[in-house]
Amino acid sequence: MDITPEIGLFDDAYRTGTPPWVIGEPQQAVVRLERDGLITGRVLDIGCGAGEHTILLAGLGYDVTGIDLAPHAVELARENAAAHHVTARFEVADAFALPDEAPFDTILDSALFHIFDDGDRARYVAGLHRACRPGAVVHVLALSDRGRGFGPEVSETAVREAFSQGWTLESLTETTYTGIDAGTRVAEPAWLVRARRGRS
Repeated sequence: MDITPEIGLFDDAYRTGTPPWVIGEPQQAVVRLERDGLITGRVLDIGCGAGEHTILLAGLGYDVTGIDLAPHAVELARENAAAHHVTARFEVADAFALPDEAPFDTILDSALFHIFDDGDRARYVAGLHRACRPGAVVHVLALSDRGRGFGPEVSETAVREAFSQGWTLESLTETTYTGIDAGTRVAEPAWLVRARRGRS
């Protein structure tokens, strides 16, 4: 991204309708992470949007909190949790102001990382580092620059640079991200990242 979009753009999308990234169910890449045992301990779903991933994990018994800076997203997430009869925690919170006490074992980012410009991305990843316990894992599902412009995109180089210091980049694979385009589901090229925080 050249410039990080204003939060109002996202909040308005939730307030005025159903954003194209809300598909009514978790992304399959995230479902597979859980099935493969790659989500453990205390979990933060950052940029949780309509709450699909927080609801999935809470329903499976995980200690998970979903946060989003868009108040209308959090409102929708709470409504969705109630509709699914799942008790889930959601908070309006800033991804640039995560707690510094390193409480999380797993952080899940589905479609937040790719919205940031270079400077904000570095600041964001530094905040992730502070919010993780040493040895904790961050999973990022981000739209790839190999796509057709469904939304903000990020390159493989940008991903590697973002996690080059203080992290071990354990996995960077190609996958797909499902969205809605003109009422039709589309599968867009995406990166699935697994980065482990260093012990120091």
